[in-house]
Amino acid sequence: MNSQPSSSQTKYLNVYFQVHQPKRLKKFQFFDIGSNASYFDDALNENILKRIAQNCYLPANKMLLKLIKKHQQIRITFSISGVALDQLSAYAPEVLESFRALAATGAVEFLGETYYHSLSFMVDKTEFVTQVKQHQKKVSELFGVKPQIFRNTELIYSNGIGEVVHELGFKGMYLDGVESLLKGKTPNALYKHPAADLILFPRNYALSDDIAFRYSDTNWCEYPLTPNKYVSWLKGIPADQNFIGLGLDYETFGEHKKADCGIFEFMQNVLSNLANDKKFQFVTPSEAIKLLEPVDVVSTSKLISWADQERDLSAWLGGDLQADAFDTLTKLHSKILGTGNAKLIADYRYLQTSDHFYYMCTKKDNDGNVHQYFSPYGSPYEAFMNYMNVLGDLELKVKNEMEKQARSHWYQFVKRETPGVNTSIAAK
Repeated sequence: MNSQPSSSQTKYLNVYFQVHQPKRLKKFQFFDIGSNASYFDDALNENILKRIAQNCYLPANKMLLKLIKKHQQIRITFSISGVALDQLSAYAPEVLESFRALAATGAVEFLGETYYHSLSFMVDKTEFVTQVKQHQKKVSELFGVKPQIFRNTELIYSNGIGEVVHELGFKGMYLDGVESLLKGKTPNALYKHPAADLILFPRNYALSDDIAFRYSDTNWCEYPLTPNKYVSWLKGIPADQNFIGLGLDYETFGEHKKADCGIFEFMQNVLSNLANDKKFQFVTPSEAIKLLEPVDVVSTSKLISWADQERDLSAWLGGDLQADAFDTLTKLHSKILGTGNAKLIADYRYLQTSDHFYYMCTKKDNDGNVHQYFSPYGSPYEAFMNYMNVLGDLELKVKNEMEKQARSHWYQFVKRETPGVNTSIAAK
């Protein structure tokens, strides 16, 4: 970042964190199809969740709670996927309690998203709506608030998605401040949707990624990144650019960047320095809407995201393996919902989680390295084969369930229409 002169005008700072952990799949072989085995590796997921709880969620929440109590002007925003909330409830309920403690301060806002951190908008609009409402309900149950601002999975956005989000009653939506969207406009401002009454919150991805990706990169020209240096970059943003959105994976703290590299102290000092600087005011997105006017309209019919250099959907659907897997999944949609079987539908929705497709990415170089870092598989091809075996089993379960229901309907029909017949024979 290059510093530029600034004036006394207030800059409004929104700091938000994404909290998400997928339900990783078991090693599922071809010969496991039809075995009635569970799809998800509960032991692995529990171990990972508990590790991250100890390394990240608990110490980071403790740090933020302490800072908010010391600096009452600090505001923090969270987006926690339903998949993460399910696993926190099961494996680390103390983390949920620490989030409730943050919520009780009144200084934290929780965003809405798809329950399963899914690509559901590309599956079916009604499916997307169902998952968003399910997530709203869960957040309300756990934290006593109904999300008013939306953050789609992986910051996936288009005008069409924005319209549906507005129809769902949300007042605003997050997106990534990518050049293909802004077309020369600054990421440091609020914008509005071209047709819907929806405020758009861009993420300053350069400043965000300075922490999330480059903080511990010894080859980076700005290494080491100190709190004073980082704050000076924020101060250097021109005065007429008065909204700064910083968005990171929460697991950056203590998990992706280990505690011994100083990441907690860095963030604590950055937030404290900004809290003591009268030129900055922390805001939640709902507060930002009340304080700031959008400066312009931004519009895109193409889908954008916050992932990889392309900032599109190629991180999940750009390769042949990914496209094949996603196509197979979506073809099951109407059949699975048609069964009305809650267990099958839940499994199907957990299989929509974006991470499963992320692991199948065959990109090379830096993007490929990032994909492989997060993957529990030895290769994208292993991820693909494992996922397809699971889908093969799910398809078989759906077929068996439909046949079972057809037999039951026939049994009920015979029983109703021919009361004298031996129904035990009819059932066969």
